[in-house]
Amino acid sequence: MNNKMINKLKIRITPLVGVFVVILLYSCVPTKAIRNENISVPSSYKNQSNDSLNTSDTQWKTFFSDPYLISLIDTALINNQELNIMLKQVDMSKNEIKAKKGEYLPFVNIYGGAEIEKSGKYTRNGAVEENLKISEDEDFPEPLTNYSLGLSASWELDIWKKLRNGKKAAVLEYLSTVEGKNFMVTNLVSEIANTYYELVTLDNQLDIIEQNLKIQQDALRMVKLLKEAAKTTELAVRRFKAEVLKNQSHKHEIQQQIIETENKINFLIGKSPQHIERNSDDFINKSIDTIYAGLPSQLLQNRPDIRSAEFELSAARLNTKIAKANFYPSIGIKAGIGLQAFNTKYLTKTPESLIYSLAGDVVGPLINRNALKAEYKTANDRQLQAIYEYEKAILNAYIEVANQLSKITNLKKIYTLRESQVEALTESIDLSTRLFQSARADYMEVLLTQREALDSKIELIETKKDQMLANINVYKSLGGGWK
Repeated sequence: MNNKMINKLKIRITPLVGVFVVILLYSCVPTKAIRNENISVPSSYKNQSNDSLNTSDTQWKTFFSDPYLISLIDTALINNQELNIMLKQVDMSKNEIKAKKGEYLPFVNIYGGAEIEKSGKYTRNGAVEENLKISEDEDFPEPLTNYSLGLSASWELDIWKKLRNGKKAAVLEYLSTVEGKNFMVTNLVSEIANTYYELVTLDNQLDIIEQNLKIQQDALRMVKLLKEAAKTTELAVRRFKAEVLKNQSHKHEIQQQIIETENKINFLIGKSPQHIERNSDDFINKSIDTIYAGLPSQLLQNRPDIRSAEFELSAARLNTKIAKANFYPSIGIKAGIGLQAFNTKYLTKTPESLIYSLAGDVVGPLINRNALKAEYKTANDRQLQAIYEYEKAILNAYIEVANQLSKITNLKKIYTLRESQVEALTESIDLSTRLFQSARADYMEVLLTQREALDSKIELIETKKDQMLANINVYKSLGGGWK
């Protein structure tokens, strides 16, 4: 076989070898099937209509009508430290997008340098310098100096979309942190509203205790007069006095709770301990607004935590693609152009001082790819984690709404019953007192009646508070408060 035929055979075989290598690399890339997420939810909530009208679409400034509460929330959205920390996290995620975007663009650098070198006479470089002259009357300098100035560029060709997917993943991570910030806003608005109405409830409980103390102190004076008239005993006096002392201590407990609740609000709005302005008057008669739950499917768009989990899942999918792309060869291009001379006076003389370069390389993993396989498996596991997190967020949201809607219904019934209980026990206080004065009832009946009346009034206030908080919590659960 002559040389001409051999060369033709080589030309034909070389592309086939390249194709074979590419096919071999593709065939060795691992693949793992990941199931799709389950986002199904019931068509409607239990005992609720299929109307799409949703209270979560209401802005929080419209949902809340108390001007003091609105002012507190406004302040918190500016001063709350945790929210401000989260806002910086959003900024950092935004910066990551810029960093990822720059990775798939060419890198261009400017360089300049100066160096000095002395080669031995019997080395290759030394022998060349020994026998060269710049011109007839000018020798090469010894030691030899070198000056350079130019531009260099490098660029990785993103044919497998590894870098572009990295940028897209960074965008999704940023969107996830934005939704995380929105979820924090929702929780913050809800927490301030809940704490505010807890504070208003304590004010009303304190007022009831003070009213009850007045009744008990009047009863104590009455018992003392009856004892002086020999119509009762010292035991009755002591029992009535003990009841007064018990409620006086309870009054101080409520006052301490008021201080702590005020300071909790102060912490949330980023202020030092101070009095919290509020409207506690006629709390028991405050109206409870109707809540429209809409459709369960609306949770996927209205709940920031669900949207955040969705973005995290999309980012995890892209990260899996990136991990898979690491098995493929990367193609890089490097280029440079500049000026180089051993003396600055020759630095601008071209083409004698002009230097340039252009190189391309292909690098791909071939043997010992265990680290890449482990990274790919980890990326798949993280994708599965993200699927579970997404499904958990959806399930949790639906259960939260269902619980709060049921709570609103049952609290309404409880409030009606306790209201009747308070009315009956309040009337029985006067009745038991008159019976005791006429010796037709024991003093213990008077004490128990007063105690039960006080407890029932406090329970009624607590039920009213629970109704207010249930409305706030279902508003939050539906995804309201961040718009």
